Amino acid sequence: MTHDDVPSTAVLLVAHGSRATDANDSHRALAHGLDHRVDQSVRPAFLELAEPSIPAAIDAAVADGAATVIVLPYFLHPGRHVRDDLPGIVGEAAERHPGRRIELAAAFGDDHAVLDLLVDQVHRATDAH
Repeated sequence: MTHDDVPSTAVLLVAHGSRATDANDSHRALAHGLDHRVDQSVRPAFLELAEPSIPAAIDAAVADGAATVIVLPYFLHPGRHVRDDLPGIVGEAAERHPGRRIELAAAFGDDHAVLDLLVDQVHRATDAH
């Protein structure tokens, strides 16, 4: 899917960031793949160690016309970054962009689909033996 018209909602798929270039490139590829499967614009962003930073990605989405920016943490469980760091970053961005909706989505670790995925992986791994 191409986004010729800037959707009113942009999604930032946020990873921690890594010193390993391959890990950051994999995250960018995942965001690109997700972008092609949903109606919203999906962009990669990183908490640290890689670019674009979350604030820079939020600012870019707003500059491109997004009325709503959803920060989607690609973190399995709600640890310190999800519980403390990301809400602070999102709050600061909301203050920088009054009149725009900047929201933090929940971590996906509690979604039953993750358990289903793990069940499938266990079955594939044990069927191989």
